[in-house]
Amino acid sequence: MNAGHEVALLHNYLLVGGLLFAIGLVGFLVRRNLIVLFLCAEMMLQGISVSLVAWARYVDDWGGQILVLFIIVVAACEAAIAMTLILALARRSNKLDMLAWQDLREANVAAYVDREVPEERAPSATWPTLPPAGVQPPVDEQAQLYRNHV
Repeated sequence: MNAGHEVALLHNYLLVGGLLFAIGLVGFLVRRNLIVLFLCAEMMLQGISVSLVAWARYVDDWGGQILVLFIIVVAACEAAIAMTLILALARRSNKLDMLAWQDLREANVAAYVDREVPEERAPSATWPTLPPAGVQPPVDEQAQLYRNHV
């Protein structure tokens, strides 16, 4: 009875660790903000740590928990270095986008573009006008039925 409880507890911890790792991985691959990338990498490390502690508890060994302590120390060092790099980039370019690192390459190396970023279009400056008093404004029925700006 106790062994079945331990296996169920191990499965629950591994599920939580796997979810943390998967959410962190998706965030790391999808986002381009450096702070969010850093937080997603930390989330992946915490998912691994939860899994290591679960296995250590299941096999009744302290090795996994000691390894988690080393992971926490490495994560603290990584946080210090990553925040220093992020602050240096933010001061230099005033943005936290990953593509801003392209400006920091050597002079003879061409910029790497993984895909073209579309230019933002300026919204058209059409201002509404009021009809003269007592005159019914013209109504465009197509624009009322099918709104293309929503």
